[in-house]
Amino acid sequence: MTDATTTLSTRFAAPDDAERIHRIVEAAYRAKGEGAGWTTESGILDGQRTDLREIGELIANPDGGLLTLREDDRIVATCQLERRSDHAYFGMFAVDPAAQAHGLGKYLLSEAGRVAREEWGLSQMRLTVIAARTDLIAWYERRGFRPTGATSPFPYGDERFGIPRVEGLHFVEFSMDL
Repeated sequence: MTDATTTLSTRFAAPDDAERIHRIVEAAYRAKGEGAGWTTESGILDGQRTDLREIGELIANPDGGLLTLREDDRIVATCQLERRSDHAYFGMFAVDPAAQAHGLGKYLLSEAGRVAREEWGLSQMRLTVIAARTDLIAWYERRGFRPTGATSPFPYGDERFGIPRVEGLHFVEFSMDL
């Protein structure tokens, strides 16, 4: 994951973290070419993944926020973690492409589960993934997520979430017992 001198910590983001989070999310989801990590959606979506307004709203959410993973106090990964009625919702998961493949994503996912279980008293975490992202779905399944059978449409026409390059995009829901 990291060397012995690196300190990892997690905490919910503050408003002054928004720009760094925005850069990480856009790089993780929309980067092309050599700078793209394995999580890029650039083959199926153009445009932005999010904007500073949405990030600010997520940071301010009283039922959760954006959980950040910091390496020596520098944000290297983030995820949306929200308390819902009977489960935690896990979304907008992004690891800086320059830091991918070092176990940081697994670490942050584990910490999100710990927060949901130990601090919020929840026993399940759910997420949605674009069905075409079979590599990402396999990654989540290796970590214990299972399909619920629920699906939802991609927001075609709402460029806040990207401009589809292909037809037929939709989300599938997964859950994991904590």
